[in-house]
Amino acid sequence: VQLVESGGGLVQPGGSLRLSCVASGFTFSSYDMSWYRQAPGKERELVATITPSGGRTNYADSVKGRFTISRDNAKNTVYLQMNSLEPEDTAVYCCKGTRWSRTYWGQGTQVTVSS
Repeated sequence: VQLVESGGGLVQPGGSLRLSCVASGFTFSSYDMSWYRQAPGKERELVATITPSGGRTNYADSVKGRFTISRDNAKNTVYLQMNSLEPEDTAVYCCKGTRWSRTYWGQGTQVTVSS
């Protein structure tokens, strides 16, 4: 089982990034997928979740209206489009797959928002 994130980097405040998480080794289309983030010295935070079909999404209040989670089950990939980025969004972003008691995590990708 693997979850591999990409798309992180350094961006100026107000900029955008699109994160991708490619899954393998499990039935991706049956799993809820989520993005989490953890900033230095802070607890891990749930950013967004999407149901297996993509029909329902949920967001942390801190990112509503700025971030969009989506998925392509044909490509075993979940995305996080991040717009209007703020320095407070700086963190390591990880994806997670969940189905009943099974949970899989990726290693994460660093997002740094700074001028």
